[in-house]
Amino acid sequence: MTTGTNRIMDEFAKLMTDAAGAAQGVRKEIETAFNAQAERWLNSMDIVKREEFEAVREMAIKARDENEALAARIAALEARLAGEGH
Repeated sequence: MTTGTNRIMDEFAKLMTDAAGAAQGVRKEIETAFNAQAERWLNSMDIVKREEFEAVREMAIKARDENEALAARIAALEARLAGEGH
């Protein structure tokens, strides 16, 4: 009787392993389909990607710094011109 019980347990274990493998496959397919749909949805919204945002942000910071430097130079030149005029 133990041989019959062992065989039943072995078959049950094999069935559970197969079911787990099938569930894993289905899960992977659902994740792939979800990710593809999410990507299509985000692309349709014309959302800026993080890399593009960071690149534009860096350009804006650089432009602001250059603007501040130019404003300081203009102020210095104006002060010098005002001093020479007296």
